[in-house]
This record gives sequence, C-alpha cells and structure tokens, in this order.
Amino acid sequence: MPPSDIDDSLLRADEQNFTRPIPRSAGAQMRFLVKQLKSTRETARLLGISQRTVERYVKNQIRSPKPALAGRLADELRRRWQPVVRRRARDRAARTTGLVIETRARFGFTAAPGTTDDGRIRRITQHLPPEYASRLFTAQEAGATEAELRSIAAEGLQEIYFKDNGARASGLLVEFTDIDYVDFAF
Repeated sequence: MPPSDIDDSLLRADEQNFTRPIPRSAGAQMRFLVKQLKSTRETARLLGISQRTVERYVKNQIRSPKPALAGRLADELRRRWQPVVRRRARDRAARTTGLVIETRARFGFTAAPGTTDDGRIRRITQHLPPEYASRLFTAQEAGATEAELRSIAAEGLQEIYFKDNGARASGLLVEFTDIDYVDFAF
C-alpha cells in the first residue's frame, strides 16, 4: 500500500482536537472497537484476527498484543475516536477558520517562458482558506486517493502561496511531489 502522507496528516490533525485521551490498554481499546462496530466478529474481521482472540482481549485475558496487531488496533481506534469532536473541528475549519499546512517537499512549476521552472525542495507554512479545508475533508471522507488529496493541497498552495491570491504569476501551475513531511492543523 503506497504511503498516504496527506491522509495520515489529516488524521493526526484530528487528534489535536480530542478532548479525552485515547485508551491505552489493549483491553480498553478492543472494548471501544467492539462497541463501535457492534460485534466481536466485525472487530475480528477488521483487525485480521480470530473472534475468540477479540473476546479474550475484551475480558483482559490477553493484555499485550504483538506489535503488528498493536499498530492496527491503534490506527483503527484513532480513526474512530471521538467522532462528534472530530466532526465539529472539521466543520469549523471547513466553514470559518481554514487550516494550516506545513510541508517540506519538492515544488515544480509550469510557467511562462523565461522563468525558472526547475523543481526544488521548499519548506512552506501556509494558512489555507476554508474552501480548501472543505475540499480536502470531503475528498478524504469519499475515499480519495493520495494523488487526489495531494492535488487539492497543491492547488491551495498554488493559489494562496505562489500566486498570492491572484496578485501575481497568473499562468503558474504547481506540482507537489517528493514530500519529506506534511502536517496540518485546524
């Protein structure tokens, strides 16, 4: 499975808005997932383990999962933790506050003749308006690929950072590649 820099970063940004800590013990994590999925069978299918193993975690008969299972369990828990808090924070970002993107990546350009269009590594921290936050969240919830999410982020940086809201470089097209890291905050 290819890396999902943008998707993972948006999920990490959600965690900044949580009001309660995520459960630490494997039993508490498993109980939460079983409650969310409403069955031990679905939880087992999601995590790739047996239903009996899920039941043993729920009863605290098993306390420490193997590293691979611990990672899958933590990932699924983070995706489902405090959905109302997550939705409110995302709605606020999509309607009023927007989001901040901080990245270090290679940016290449397609521009007018006579300008430098060679891609180079740049570190950029930029506030993106609510319309780009809304588009990113909508695409992520619809199951967009990493390339589609990257395209939306690139378009936001192109319009706000490189074109300065339309004040310069009208024909500029930006490519957002070779991501070293990307972080969002909202």
